[in-house]
Amino acid sequence: MAPDDTKLQRPTGVLQRAPSGHLGPEYKRNDEKPSATVSTKVAHENVTILPQTPQLIALLTMIRSKTTNRADFIFYSNRINRLLVEEALNHLPVLPSTITTPVAGRTYAGVKFEGKICGVSIMRAGEAMEQALRECCRSVRIGKILIQRDEETSRPRLFYDKLPEDIRDRWVLLLDPMLATGMSSFAFLLGLVRK
Repeated sequence: MAPDDTKLQRPTGVLQRAPSGHLGPEYKRNDEKPSATVSTKVAHENVTILPQTPQLIALLTMIRSKTTNRADFIFYSNRINRLLVEEALNHLPVLPSTITTPVAGRTYAGVKFEGKICGVSIMRAGEAMEQALRECCRSVRIGKILIQRDEETSRPRLFYDKLPEDIRDRWVLLLDPMLATGMSSFAFLLGLVRK
């Protein structure tokens, strides 16, 4: 069957839609796009929430579904963790870096991270994010901490830490996928500042 030539001709300046009929991020008006329950605006400038893209909302839907099996839950959780790590890396400072490409000695003006990076996972939940960090940053150093609530005072207490010796010279990505009150993270940061 020959294609209908009238469907292939587009006026100049009109964007061609993909075979699915969608056109990139403009596939629907904003009020018709899916939204998620985590789309709450945050009152603090230093807090970033992942953009509520259809991809993220689909991943969240899959991990929240009671019909999702264990293997799929792990797979989709790892995808979300990778998105989180990639977003965190976007907030690290960079320096200009010009390199020579393999193509006839041409140069490329890019960037490189300013300083070294490490991850610190809050045991045990934070360990679930280590794979995503390793996938994004080869041979990254990863430390571990264990913080538990003191039964007498109900305050978080550091029970164990194994951190890179040069952690003071590194940008630290704190890996904790189960943030509730934030007290474990806060306790770690206080301890890190005191070191």
